[in-house]
Amino acid sequence: MRVGLLIFLVAVLAGSPFAGARQATAGSDQAAVVAFAEKAGVRAVNFEMGDAATLERARTDFTAEGWKDFMKHMAGYLDEKGAPAFNSSFTPSGEARLVDEKDGIVHVKIPGTLKQGNKISATTYKAALEVYAGGKPVKIQKLEQVTCTGKSTACQ
Repeated sequence: MRVGLLIFLVAVLAGSPFAGARQATAGSDQAAVVAFAEKAGVRAVNFEMGDAATLERARTDFTAEGWKDFMKHMAGYLDEKGAPAFNSSFTPSGEARLVDEKDGIVHVKIPGTLKQGNKISATTYKAALEVYAGGKPVKIQKLEQVTCTGKSTACQ
């Protein structure tokens, strides 16, 4: 009798409006993290040559480890004051897409165009940002820039 009652209660609760509310909240939380990842990821790769503040403004969007990793990729491209030695501009070409979620960290891919240059020349790439974000408060855990050539689909 108790097993039957337990099964009945589980079935009733699973179909209750409260169960749906929990799922909707989780979905809206995930959507908020994806939106954050898109905005913060794009902000991080948009900066001006010689202007450390345009790069530094993104720092608060990262975890300490995430920022350290991001700056590791900037090694050799910063002047003695920490300002970028080139311009960088990323323009999304489509919606940010949820690739995966693991342990509360979402992996988001943002397709777009990356333009980088200096006073002499500039290059434009088909690109994507791979952003891993999550936590409380939500922060970027990792940010990777992927460039593509030819018929590569890695940037879609």
